[in-house]
Amino acid sequence: MSTENAVQHGQVTASYFWDDGSGINGDTGAPASGEPMQEGLAASPSWPLGTEGYVEYNGKKADFFIGDRGPGDPAEGCNVLLDLDGKTFAELTGEDWNDSSYTVSGGNGHIDVEYTITKWGDGHGTEGAPRPMGSGEECTDAVSPVPEDKSGEAKQEEKKESGDAKDGHEQTGAAADGGDDGGQSGQSGTEASTVANDMSGVDFAAADAPLAAGALAMALIPALLVAVLFARRDLVLAWVGHDRAAAWGEKAAALRDRGAETGAAGAERVRAAAAHAVAAVRERLGRSE
Repeated sequence: MSTENAVQHGQVTASYFWDDGSGINGDTGAPASGEPMQEGLAASPSWPLGTEGYVEYNGKKADFFIGDRGPGDPAEGCNVLLDLDGKTFAELTGEDWNDSSYTVSGGNGHIDVEYTITKWGDGHGTEGAPRPMGSGEECTDAVSPVPEDKSGEAKQEEKKESGDAKDGHEQTGAAADGGDDGGQSGQSGTEASTVANDMSGVDFAAADAPLAAGALAMALIPALLVAVLFARRDLVLAWVGHDRAAAWGEKAAALRDRGAETGAAGAERVRAAAAHAVAAVRERLGRSE
């Protein structure tokens, strides 16, 4: 049963019963609601059938629903206004329930309980202060203001405040995180991107370095040889003669071409530059002759 929304609160004297049609201990027949006798089924002289709530006694709490009518005569003068089932009564008082005699041990047949109605039933009966059967007297003393801790509005307001506080805390936390991270987020993103790009460049260079170095060496060595040969043409001619010098020049050119052929596409620009340098040397030598 729901205990969130208290619609009525108060104090009454309660007795106990167990009407299952057995005729034991003053049994008057099955409950008026048609529900079988059971733990939690209570009787009221006036509240609507199906009404739900709970009672409290000496720190103990028990749910009930109105499923029968009673007490009868004991309710006159607003004396006993609630009948609890015998098992619930025994539980509240800390006594034992006797299934044979339908009695509670201890000999105490009445207790003063604090009750809270959480939902009015839609069955026959009258909401509000309890009334003895056959009497229009309202037992107003049995009704008192609903305590704040039992009020549904108080609980809803508490939940709302708790939710607002939680939202505020989350927003503050988010703002703090954003403030702490605000400059760092963009910076971190830029740094991460920069680092990634830098690493990509390093990886690319590392992967192509051997190839480029090899291609560069293969292209530059012949070019340098040719350049040296033609630059110091007079010394070479005096030392090896015209025919041998020409043969060396051809070999140097062949080595240059072979180096360029075995180089990768990444060394193409280097090879082209070397070829241009050789052409420039030849042109210069041709003008000097």
